[in-house]
Amino acid sequence: MRAHLGDQLVIASPATSVPRRDGEIVGLHHEDGTPPYDVRWSDTDEVTLVFPGPDAHIRHLEHEHPEAPRKERADAASAPTRPTGAADPGDVGRRVAAERRRRGLSRVETAGRARMSLDYLAFLEERPADPSPATLIRLADALGTTVAALRGGGTDLPPGQGHALLHPQLRDLGPEECRSLLSTHGVGRVSVTAADGRPAVVPVNYEVVDDAIAFRTTPDSVAAAAVGTEVAFEVDHVDEALSQGWSVLAVGPANVVTEPAAVRGLAQHAHTTPWAGGEREMWVSIRPMRLTGRRIVPADQ
Repeated sequence: MRAHLGDQLVIASPATSVPRRDGEIVGLHHEDGTPPYDVRWSDTDEVTLVFPGPDAHIRHLEHEHPEAPRKERADAASAPTRPTGAADPGDVGRRVAAERRRRGLSRVETAGRARMSLDYLAFLEERPADPSPATLIRLADALGTTVAALRGGGTDLPPGQGHALLHPQLRDLGPEECRSLLSTHGVGRVSVTAADGRPAVVPVNYEVVDDAIAFRTTPDSVAAAAVGTEVAFEVDHVDEALSQGWSVLAVGPANVVTEPAAVRGLAQHAHTTPWAGGEREMWVSIRPMRLTGRRIVPADQ
């Protein structure tokens, strides 16, 4: 029996061969992958040292699920392979990949240093994943960094404190891409002139309905100063791991939503209540007259 980090150890029932317990292998005690293993059990999330018996087998990461119905396995086999360029990594995977490239390490070298399966490292870098603490410790040690850094430590600090790209490119975004990035809701910033005449920028939870941006506030708030004026509304995203990001700016008149049916519709379909809490029943709508955006990417993209 040989295993890699990230593989599953499955304990089957002697009578029915049906798995009765399984867990992720998060620690190896021999470089050749032979037992014993540190296993994080799926039913308790506890890690224990395991010497597998005859009722145990290894389910490798790259193998299909042995318990999947035959039709499901056939459908999976006939499905088109997702192209490598379409990978959608999670935050941990992006940080691992960025740190690996920063240190000039290949995946093979990193997997060897971390004593993990090359396939599991590729999966971690290319797809959203939740590696165990033991896996993160080994990766951090292999990359000469810390677990906190791989997890995104320093979340209370302003974004964008990492190093800039070696060859960055600032690219203008078209209206359709700007609308797509605005999405249907989120947190953005509205720029207003406060009651004392000073400029202010206020973060708000917003919704996008029929190409209009709407947010809830109170009549005496700073954000309410937007009503009856032309305002700027901005959303952005910073990818700390890759030192990339984008921003979208909408400029247009802001008005109070007074039609009862429109107010009810906004309240009923809102994706969240305002994070600031309190009674915020006044809806303000911004109708963008100008929509622009920019994205920072590597020069070769």
